[in-house]
Amino acid sequence: GAVFEDVGMWKRARYFPQGGEDMSAAVARECRAVRSSCGMFDASTLGKIAVVGPDATEFMNRLYVNNWTHLAVGRARYGVLLRDDGFVYDDGVVARVAADHFHVTTTTGGAARVLNLMEDYRQTEWPDLKVWLTSTTEQWAVIAVQGPRAREVLAPLVSGIDLSASALPHMAVAQGSICGVPLLLFRVSFTGELGFEINVPPDYGAAVWEAVRASGASCGITPYGTEAMHVLRAEKGYIIVGQETDGTATPDDVGLGWAIGKTKPDFVGKRSLTRPAMLAPGRKQLVGLLSVDPAALLEEGSQVVASAGQTPPMQMIGHVTSSYPSAVLGRSIALAMLKDGRNLIGQTLYVPMPDGEIAVQVTAPVFYDPTGARLNG
Repeated sequence: GAVFEDVGMWKRARYFPQGGEDMSAAVARECRAVRSSCGMFDASTLGKIAVVGPDATEFMNRLYVNNWTHLAVGRARYGVLLRDDGFVYDDGVVARVAADHFHVTTTTGGAARVLNLMEDYRQTEWPDLKVWLTSTTEQWAVIAVQGPRAREVLAPLVSGIDLSASALPHMAVAQGSICGVPLLLFRVSFTGELGFEINVPPDYGAAVWEAVRASGASCGITPYGTEAMHVLRAEKGYIIVGQETDGTATPDDVGLGWAIGKTKPDFVGKRSLTRPAMLAPGRKQLVGLLSVDPAALLEEGSQVVASAGQTPPMQMIGHVTSSYPSAVLGRSIALAMLKDGRNLIGQTLYVPMPDGEIAVQVTAPVFYDPTGARLNG
């Protein structure tokens, strides 16, 4: 019953209408279900690359901004990949499944270009490294089970893995089985809720999906699509590469400076991050926007100005990157990239539209559960 949309080379379920719902009503219902109970989401289209070999750690250290040396087997980390000019190129969760094996995920639309970039460096810059790259995007079906009752849904189905918070904390990964099928289980979340991502061989994806749905029937498990996923991640201030970034954003611009390995001697893009223009004041930075009228929904791509009553040519200071009605918060929310944005938090700005200006307050980009307590349920 899903309505589909095109994402990269894939068709993805956008929302699952019931009883004549329009998209707005369906997405609101799906979001409320994830926040209050449990939802399930097909994440199979995420790019996946196996990085394997005795020099896999060194390869990852040279490529990504993060430090991978001390990532333990059975743990995962959010990875950020730059171009050599220092701008964000892709992101994704990277799990260490063995001492010499990293399971790298990429954005849905970025799988091929990330693998091409990796191969380019492996073959032309670092041919001495003993490392091998294999696209595994189509070798894993992925089902995200998200919400405060996610553990309760999975417990009857999973064997060989202790699902308790102490044994499988946030950003852990484990191997076992589900419904008798080999399982690579990630404890990760793109919703801000207690979350798991089930990875199984693709031939078993549909059967496992149905088993999860049956197990969650008693708690009202709800399939949700990409539109609800966008709302849920925006409520948490999680970026999407290509939406919050536009090819001119550094990690610090989008609040990811913490991911950079401070003691690393080098990585792709490191030199470029020290150029004067990359450190200059006035760079656009990721912030949240709340319209003064909670019902006013900003248009994505609309410009932001500092003062009311301007006439063209206006002094634009940034733009709206993401904007959604939030059923859980009972109001509209938006993310934006604004010049010197973090220093504007608390100020009132304006979004000029054909029908008049919309007043907005600048906030931190995390609207829901800012302490992250729900992740660790």
